[in-house]
Amino acid sequence: MTEKLSSQSVDQFRLHYQSLESEISKCIVGYKDVIDQVLTAMMSGGHVLVEGVPGLGKTLLVKTITEATDLLFRRIQFTPDLMPADITGTNVIYDDEHGGRSFRFQSGPIFANLVLADEINRATPKTQSAVLEAMQEQCVTVGGKTHKLPNPFWVLATQNPIEMEGTYPLPEAQIDRFFFKVDVQPQGEEELLGIIERTTGDDEIKISAVLNGEQIAQMQVTVRQVLVAEFVQRYAVRLALGTHPKSEYATDKTRQFVRFGVSPRGVQSLILAGKVRALLANRYQVSCEDIREIVRPALRHRIIRNFEAEAEGISTDTVIDSLLECVAEPAV
Repeated sequence: MTEKLSSQSVDQFRLHYQSLESEISKCIVGYKDVIDQVLTAMMSGGHVLVEGVPGLGKTLLVKTITEATDLLFRRIQFTPDLMPADITGTNVIYDDEHGGRSFRFQSGPIFANLVLADEINRATPKTQSAVLEAMQEQCVTVGGKTHKLPNPFWVLATQNPIEMEGTYPLPEAQIDRFFFKVDVQPQGEEELLGIIERTTGDDEIKISAVLNGEQIAQMQVTVRQVLVAEFVQRYAVRLALGTHPKSEYATDKTRQFVRFGVSPRGVQSLILAGKVRALLANRYQVSCEDIREIVRPALRHRIIRNFEAEAEGISTDTVIDSLLECVAEPAV
């Protein structure tokens, strides 16, 4: 750790986070947990996969975040006929003023700070994989030449449930690159009434940019400075190991319904997201409770179920809930 965490930086982090959350809530009714999970991943520097049936406001949420942050935004509408070059860009022939010709790289929409990959599972696996290098390495390679992407860089992807017609499941290697998977459920009665009030009247909702890229980058630095005790690290590791059927921490549901458990990226997500939760609680160290709060969005997409689980409709959240019940906190 190169710099000690100060009370001023903690207070500034909370102030910036709360102002961004408040601005987003002007447009998005309810979904406090969804907003919180998306912002937690962003402050950790991770990409987010948002899943829900059409019409629940997934795209509106991402667009509102871009309006509340002074970042370069691009939207990619994934369709079955979308090609990888439509995302990354391609080399085009350029005619100069002297009549000569040369190839020049024309960048695609992936070259932005915040990229909305809308309905990402509508495209074919080949096109889905076009964003794999971008998400992991923050660069793309076209024609043998590597091009760096802007910093900061996030992919916020939306997808329809994979059971719906016309969808292609994301490759495991790509879905593991997402820091969080956020499930969006239908709204309740009061939330629907709030949506009607805000969207069917003549009042225009204006979203102002309250954060810029430099401020967000500083918030990410602050997150990295939060301390994590060894027993909290062990607790996160044991939860992750508990998703592997052959692990000593595996539960009965893990052994019965899971083919493969989470990768080391899952543990990294638990720790980084836990640091964000600690800062929001005005603490300088991560607690086991912080880990429990974010374990579902951090691990649910990294657990690969077996045929029996799919046949019986057992979700990965059910497996995670069994871990929270059975895996004890290590002794301090």
